[in-house]
Amino acid sequence: MFNRSSFILDSLKESSDVKLKILETCKEDIEKVADVLVKAVRKSRKILFCGNGGSAADSQHIATEFMIRLSHDLDRPAIGAIALTTDSSNLTAGGNDIGFDNVFARSVEGIGNEGDVLIGISTSGNSQNVILAMRKAKEKKLITVGLLGNTGGKLIAECDYSICIPSENVQRIQEGHITVGHILCEITEKEVYGDK
Repeated sequence: MFNRSSFILDSLKESSDVKLKILETCKEDIEKVADVLVKAVRKSRKILFCGNGGSAADSQHIATEFMIRLSHDLDRPAIGAIALTTDSSNLTAGGNDIGFDNVFARSVEGIGNEGDVLIGISTSGNSQNVILAMRKAKEKKLITVGLLGNTGGKLIAECDYSICIPSENVQRIQEGHITVGHILCEITEKEVYGDK
C-alpha cells in the first residue's frame, strides 16, 4: 500500500543523495563549462539552449536566468541567451516542413555564430533533434555543451563538454540540471560582472 509520508521522505533523500553525487562526480565538468561560458560572455557571444519536454522548460528557465539575472544583489547587463524551444510558429513550421528532428538544427543554422555556445539538455542523451542541433553547431563552429543524465547516451559523443547527472531517475536528473544551470549562471554573473 502506498505510504505518502515514506514516499516524501524517500524522494527528498534520493534528491539530496544525487546532489551529493553531483559534487563528487561533476565538479570538474561544471568548472570546465563555467570557464567556457565566462569566456563566451566576455566576448559577447550568445548562449543557445534546446531540449524536449521538461528539458525544453529547463532551457527556457536557464536562458531566462542568464538574460534577466539570477543574483538579485548584482546589477548587471543582459547576457545574450536564447531558448530555441519558445517560438511555437518556428517549431510547428519546422516540424511540418522539415521534420521535428531538424527544428533545433535549423534554428542553430539561422542564428548560431562561431564562438556561441549551444547547451543541449537531455535526460536520456538520445534526443535526435538535440543530436542534430549539436552536429549543426559543430559545422558552424559553436561550442557544444550537454546537460545529460546517467552515462550521457548518444549525445555525449556530440559534445565538446558535458555534465552527466549521476542518476537513472528522470526527476532527479531534471532537478540536477536546474541546480547545475543555476550554478553556471551565478558563476558567470559573478566572474564577469561581480567586480565592476
